[in-house]
Amino acid sequence: MRQLINAALTHTRTTLLLLVGLLLAGTAAWQAIPKEANPDVTIPIIYVSLALEGVSPEDGERLLVRPMEQELRGIEGLRKFTAQSSEGHGSVTLEFDPGFDPDTALADVRERVDIARSSLPDEAEEPRVMEVNVSEFPVLSIGLSGDLDTRERMTIARRLKEEIEGIADVLEVEIAGEREDLLEIVVDPLVLESYGVDFDTLFNQISRNNRLVAAGSLDTGAGRLALKVPGIIESLNDVMNMPVKVEGDQVVTFGDVAWIHPTYKEAEGFARIDGQPAVVLEISKRAGANIIATIEAVREQLALAEDLLPEQLRITTILDESVTVQNMLSELLNNVLTAVVLVLIVVVAVMGWRMALLVGLTIPGAFLTGILLVWAFGFTLNIVVLFALILVAGMLVDGAIVVSELADRHLHDGQAPHQAWLDAASRMSWPVIASTATTLAVFIPLLFWPGVVGQFMKYLPATVILCLLASLAMALVFLPTLGRLFTRTSHASGTGPIDESTALGRGYRRILSRLLQHPAWVLLFAVLLIALLYTGYARFNHGVDFFPNVEPDSAQVLVRARGDFSAEETDAILQRVEQRLGGMGEVEALYARSYAVPDQQMGSDVIGMLQFQFIDW
Repeated sequence: MRQLINAALTHTRTTLLLLVGLLLAGTAAWQAIPKEANPDVTIPIIYVSLALEGVSPEDGERLLVRPMEQELRGIEGLRKFTAQSSEGHGSVTLEFDPGFDPDTALADVRERVDIARSSLPDEAEEPRVMEVNVSEFPVLSIGLSGDLDTRERMTIARRLKEEIEGIADVLEVEIAGEREDLLEIVVDPLVLESYGVDFDTLFNQISRNNRLVAAGSLDTGAGRLALKVPGIIESLNDVMNMPVKVEGDQVVTFGDVAWIHPTYKEAEGFARIDGQPAVVLEISKRAGANIIATIEAVREQLALAEDLLPEQLRITTILDESVTVQNMLSELLNNVLTAVVLVLIVVVAVMGWRMALLVGLTIPGAFLTGILLVWAFGFTLNIVVLFALILVAGMLVDGAIVVSELADRHLHDGQAPHQAWLDAASRMSWPVIASTATTLAVFIPLLFWPGVVGQFMKYLPATVILCLLASLAMALVFLPTLGRLFTRTSHASGTGPIDESTALGRGYRRILSRLLQHPAWVLLFAVLLIALLYTGYARFNHGVDFFPNVEPDSAQVLVRARGDFSAEETDAILQRVEQRLGGMGEVEALYARSYAVPDQQMGSDVIGMLQFQFIDW
């Protein structure tokens, strides 16, 4: 170790160039590292959704759930199997063992679902297989409300969806409360009879003309062209101009025998913001994308479109994960600045301003080097990494203070700067390494934490370990090099180490002398103190929480009811709850959503949800 330190002190320019390179690279990594709220964790759950309109819960279990259940039970690595059935809907939830391969499991489930599809009724909708992925959860929810009709509101929401999905870092935009388009045809039987057309002919025309027919290919010698006969109904005019009957030169179209107007399918639920009908744009970012930059780009897109939107349209932010990340970044910067200031104050009081400046420089150096390593390992700057950086802030200066204190003593004794820093760093290298190793020994086992919690929390020990290794390099390599440049005289610039000439030194020596005269009593007192601490914790502790209770910025209320309710009935129940809880001054926005079909992830008896967005006080 002495040879490495001597080489760093001898080749000062090379060492300083390396330090500047690390600082610049760390700064660039701080700007480039993706920032997100939660780490990308693979949750071992796959969800299969089944739907058959109008089927009862009992028939849904028999016709939908059981055939799918029998086929999916034999999948390798399956830990838990849950199936539910409700009005018009069934679901199967598969939970796999920790450490499973998500791609293999998803492929196996889709293969089994395709096999079981033949056992389902022909009228059943295509089964949907969904993987639970934290990185695909919405990071921004924008509510569109106001005194607008449904069609105008849906048109605006779909246009905004297309524009937002054009942003590179946006994965997808879901429209909560979207209703499927429907063309409603009202036929007059008397008019139909006057043209000599029956209902079967009318219905067959619709079904036969709403198809895409492949017509092979045409080989021209210069190339091959794929041919198709377009027949998909894409607009209202396609239906209005569709021929129903031809007699000579007269063509009877749908527009002659029926009234056609666009509408929507029956609503499966309703959404409101502060009592006004609404739809919500739920925006998800791509894995590894910067959450702050992504949401900023979305807001810029909304600002560009705002001038083209009607005045009565109100845009409300219901969820914004970037606020949490920005607050954590601000807290981290504040902690770093506070740590630097406090270290400077303490070291100036003990060793002088020159040593304080040197020790203070190691904190941002260790931070930036640690962030560079975090970025190099492919991590994102999420709340766990930010928490680890805040946690490690107080550990970065331990080695630097020990080395600089001994170097200050050598300088005070008259040694040359080169020799003083070489002897100090060499003498304290193994104690500093041992001290760092004991801290690392606490965090290294956390890297092997199993399960979903382990995947979520692994970023904490990894970040702490990388930052402590960076602080070790700062204390033993870069600090001595900087110290050699800043201390060119053979005398210390500060007050020197604490000794008997100070009141603090005399008091410490007097207490230590008495303790050393009675080592058995000191040891007994230490054992009793440890036992007292364990006893006190066992008697007065308040349990264990995975996360502490913090002041929330939002709250959610689930409305539960049992019975066969229509969409209007569930919404009426939700409105009663909404009226009771609305009107509070502390609430910035109140988002209400009702479900005609129970949300299986929330609970089979959940018919609605109220989300309160609190004001920032």
